[in-house]
Amino acid sequence: QVQLVESGGGSVQAGGSLRLSCAASGIIFSINAMGWYRQAPGKQRELVAVITSGGSTNYADSVKGRFTISRDNAKNTVYLQMNSLRPEDTAVYYCNADSVRAYGSDYLRIWGQGTQVTVSS
Repeated sequence: QVQLVESGGGSVQAGGSLRLSCAASGIIFSINAMGWYRQAPGKQRELVAVITSGGSTNYADSVKGRFTISRDNAKNTVYLQMNSLRPEDTAVYYCNADSVRAYGSDYLRIWGQGTQVTVSS
C-alpha cells in the first residue's frame, strides 16, 4: 500500500521560511505529477504548486516568486520551499500524487494526511 508522509510544517513569523517534505512509501514504479494543496479554515482546498515527473511546474498566482516546488524521483519525494511567508499562507498543507504505479496496485490519486503551517504577523 502506498502512503504519503508529510513533514516540515510549523509556526513562523511573517517573512520567515519553511520547507515541507512529502515522501511516498511502498514499492513504487512511477508517479506522474506530485503537488501541494492547502486549506485554510472555512475555505476550500486550493492548489499551491504542482510538478510533473519531467520537472514542469505550475504555481498559484498567490505564491509565485515566493514558493518553490521540487522533487526527487529516486526518493519519490516532493518538497515545497516557502519563503517570505505571509499570514494568509496559514493553512493545512496537503501533498498529493497522481497516477501512481506501485507493486500490487495502481492509484489514480493519493493524499497525504496534511501538515499545519501557521504564519503570525
